[in-house]
Amino acid sequence: MPEVTTPFPAGAPCWVDLSARDQRAALDFYRDLFGWQGAPGPAEFGRYAVCELHGRPVAGIGPAAAPEGVPEAPTLWTTYLATGDAVATQERVIAAGGEPFAPATDVGGLGRMLVATDPQGAVFGVWQRGEFTGAGVVNEPGALTWTELHTSDVDGAAAFYGDVFGIEFSPMEGTDSYWEVRVGGLTVGGVTRLADDPPGTPAHWLTYFAVDDVDSTVDALVRRDGDVLVPPFDMSAGRMAVVTDPQGAPFAMIRPAGS
Repeated sequence: MPEVTTPFPAGAPCWVDLSARDQRAALDFYRDLFGWQGAPGPAEFGRYAVCELHGRPVAGIGPAAAPEGVPEAPTLWTTYLATGDAVATQERVIAAGGEPFAPATDVGGLGRMLVATDPQGAVFGVWQRGEFTGAGVVNEPGALTWTELHTSDVDGAAAFYGDVFGIEFSPMEGTDSYWEVRVGGLTVGGVTRLADDPPGTPAHWLTYFAVDDVDSTVDALVRRDGDVLVPPFDMSAGRMAVVTDPQGAPFAMIRPAGS
């Protein structure tokens, strides 16, 4: 099992979580789809559930809360990027043109978090580890395997994430429309142009989970009232699909090439 045994480097995706209007229904759905085990946590932590796969933390699911002036809370997946200092990162976010809407906050002794938007409007989280490092397993069926920024301004996003985290965007060999997200020389995610998404799609980070069989997992999702945005297809990295869960949160699933 690809367990995570060392801290994530600054700028690397280290955790993902779901804000769900119906937390219990979301926990049941992802348990059936990916085999996750999780239950609502203490009230002091907002009933946040840390879901586990084979006894290791894999993702969070919490109850969604609508921002002030918004009638209904969105259901969405958020990608968290690692940092050694959430307060200093928040200052860099502001200086680079981003906007924190959940300021840097201590989460007991577990760590410190903030949630912000980049200048193009993509929501992302930041996690400073304490007792909790982040994902304990990645790159296996049912676990996080890739994160991908969809942006309206690749150059602007590269400048922002570079200034805030030291991230580099590197053109992927063989294409002029996809970039690798690199941290310390390691590829940790991807970037694509928002123009390739359906009209009206906002800038966002898309979460990818690995699966053994994309087609059968999509079928299982549809039986549980999920929806298919992009049907299963083959590409250089493997076979993938883009879907939504029954509450409308989009994510991707992939069987990596060679697995």
